[in-house]
Amino acid sequence: MLRVGVLGAGGRMGRVVCQAVADDPALELVAAVDPRLAGIDLRQATGVDVGGLQVGGDAGDLARAGTEVAVDFTVAEAAVDHLRWCAANGVHAVVGTTGIREPTMAELAEEFSRSDANAVVAANFAIGAVLMMRFAELAAPFMDGVEIVEVHHDGKLDAPSGTALRTAERMEAARRAAGAPALPPDRTTTEVAPGARGAAGAGGVRIHAVRLPGVVSHQEVVFGAVGQTLVLRHDAYDRSSYMPGVLLAVKHVAGRPGLTVGLDAFLGF
Repeated sequence: MLRVGVLGAGGRMGRVVCQAVADDPALELVAAVDPRLAGIDLRQATGVDVGGLQVGGDAGDLARAGTEVAVDFTVAEAAVDHLRWCAANGVHAVVGTTGIREPTMAELAEEFSRSDANAVVAANFAIGAVLMMRFAELAAPFMDGVEIVEVHHDGKLDAPSGTALRTAERMEAARRAAGAPALPPDRTTTEVAPGARGAAGAGGVRIHAVRLPGVVSHQEVVFGAVGQTLVLRHDAYDRSSYMPGVLLAVKHVAGRPGLTVGLDAFLGF
């Protein structure tokens, strides 16, 4: 069985990842790390019972447990440190933490190019969300305008979401590759309430971030052209929706040299 450790084990996503790994017969949960809960029995901390496993306090617990693949759902600063530790210590990494800046990603890619370990960093592990981004990429060259509305729970710390930013980047790249003209500039001349038109993502794509209690993760990509609109929407109602993608990456990261961004390669496109 593949030996897996979870960083951020006590968080919303970490708890679900621990359960998913424990339930998969091809995987063994051998380490759970969360400095806030160090020394506490994993069952008490997360509800996941794997035979008395205690929560560790730092990445060194991964090495002591013989971890082969580490899964990280923490915060950007911690995730960067964990990725560097994994590259230096030969532990494969699967990271769903968002907010890591592009220059830092380039540095991490260089570190993994010299490492025996590989990494997968994805803005979204829900298969439906990956497909939504791919469909948006296909549509982008043929429509005259597009905006993104992303809705997340009120505990999310970064805005716009990594999925929204990545969607805008991919649509802009698709338009350039197809020779489509740049999106028209925003004609708004007066923002009565500052920020009403959202943030400008890649290619000038407007991104509107909503934070509300009672939701998990939702995104709409709204295209407009003469006499028509096209709306692509993905809804994640429960964090379990991310688990098939996480487990797919865990099982195949060893076969993807270096640092891979996104799940597309694992889905064949």
